Amino acid sequence: MTNLYTTDFYGWTQEQVNLLRLRKLDSIDINNLIEEIESLGKQQQQELKNRFGVLIGHLLKWQYQPNRRSKNWKYTIQEQRLQIIDLIEQNPSLKSYREEAISKAYQLGLFLVGRETPINPKTLPKQCPYSFEQIMDISFPDDLESI
Repeated sequence: MTNLYTTDFYGWTQEQVNLLRLRKLDSIDINNLIEEIESLGKQQQQELKNRFGVLIGHLLKWQYQPNRRSKNWKYTIQEQRLQIIDLIEQNPSLKSYREEAISKAYQLGLFLVGRETPINPKTLPKQCPYSFEQIMDISFPDDLESI
């Protein structure tokens, strides 16, 4: 069974599902199943962090480059907020991870700013200047609807 895990992952997943449905618990590849279930949870955390990173990066661009604001930035900010809301609604336990995700995501936001603008990320705040409430507030920043 472990060999199938390493040689045909999809086949292994289908076999594990079938064994679970048949309640053949003694035949399940328990160690790899535990690892995969744990990995699924980490993927949800990673997605939340990545979405916050894109959102924060665009909020920083909006704040520090007012003369370059675009419709694309505005819609990216709005889209990421909706995606984050949806992700947390589907995974309510992620609420306890929000602050940590924002802290880690801020570094991703700085990379985005460094990659997409002439701004040196080292000139920006060391810690995220936005609270969770601001990040998710559809009326923040105040001039978002100006474009």
